Amino acid sequence: MDASSISAQADRNSYRHFLAIPTRWMDNDVYGHVNNVVYYSFFDTLINDYLTRVNGHDMAGGAVIHVTAETMCRYRKSISFPQVVNAGLRVGRLGTTSVRYEMSLFVEEETDAAASGHVIDVFVDRETMRPVEIPATIRGSLARLLVG
Repeated sequence: MDASSISAQADRNSYRHFLAIPTRWMDNDVYGHVNNVVYYSFFDTLINDYLTRVNGHDMAGGAVIHVTAETMCRYRKSISFPQVVNAGLRVGRLGTTSVRYEMSLFVEEETDAAASGHVIDVFVDRETMRPVEIPATIRGSLARLLVG
């Protein structure tokens, strides 16, 4: 990821979908800020909330599931309990069998991202675990988040 795409990813206005996620007391580590692993939990919650609540994707019983092939997070500033994270989601690339989600985490209504990252998911057949085309209903909702 080059410097221009990193700064564009940190721009709150470039996101198509947001989810408010309250931090929890247990998210803080001994240094008094949200531990780095929790940022990935925020990303995962954002993606799966969009796929299930917005799209209706049946992760528990559907024939097609998504598995993560790659993750990355760039930390810019600390988040601490009891702040609320506004997690922004967009799609940077939509392939035949995979999608690159791009996310940024904004504290409350701040415009500068506390963290930005991406997740690449591959859609697979639940039984064979082999890549399959992204189902049309999911593809349609992901296309609404596509940037660039």
